[in-house]
Amino acid sequence: MYIDPVCHTGRPSDQRIPQEEAVYDKLEELGIEFARVDHDHADTMEDCLKIESILGAKICKNLFLCNRQQTEFYLLMMPGDKPFKTKFLSAQLGCSRLSFADENHMRDYLSTIPGSVSALELLFDKENKVRLVIDRDLMADEYISGHPGISTSTIRLKREDLLRYVQAVSHEPTYIDLPDPRKMEE
Repeated sequence: MYIDPVCHTGRPSDQRIPQEEAVYDKLEELGIEFARVDHDHADTMEDCLKIESILGAKICKNLFLCNRQQTEFYLLMMPGDKPFKTKFLSAQLGCSRLSFADENHMRDYLSTIPGSVSALELLFDKENKVRLVIDRDLMADEYISGHPGISTSTIRLKREDLLRYVQAVSHEPTYIDLPDPRKMEE
C-alpha cells in the first residue's frame, strides 16, 4: 500500500474527481482548514493505523445504513475501533432492523461508492434523504477524519468544523450512545 508519508494542508494541486473537488470547494467556502493524506485504498486496519499516525487523528467509521424497506437512510459516524451492533442503533432510533444500504443508494444520495463514504458527502444529499447519526463517543476527540469523496485521500478536521460543515449542507446530526459490545461481555 502506498501512503504519502506527508500530511498536507489544504486541497491537492493536481486535478481530482469532481466529488472530491466539490468537497474541497465547500470546505474553502466555509473557511475550514484541514490536513490531508493521500494513499491507496485502505483495505486493512493496519493500513488505517498508518494513515492515523500520519494524520495525527483516529480514523472514523462511517456506515451507510437503511431500514428493511429501503425508505429511510442513515449515515452513522462512530469511533473506528468500536464494534458495531445493529440492534443497539435500531433501538435508539426507533426503527426497524437496519442493514447496509446498497451501492446504488450510496451513489444516488451521496455521489460516492462503498469504502469512500463520510459525512463530507452529505454535500450531495440535496433532498435530505440521509439522516446523520453520530455516536457521542466520537465527540470526545478533537479531530474527526473522513474521505473527501474518494477512498484514496483522508482528511482531518476539527470536530467543531465538521459539525459546522454538515450544518452548512443542511444536515442536523442526531446524537446517540452506542454501547461498546466488548465492555458488555466483561
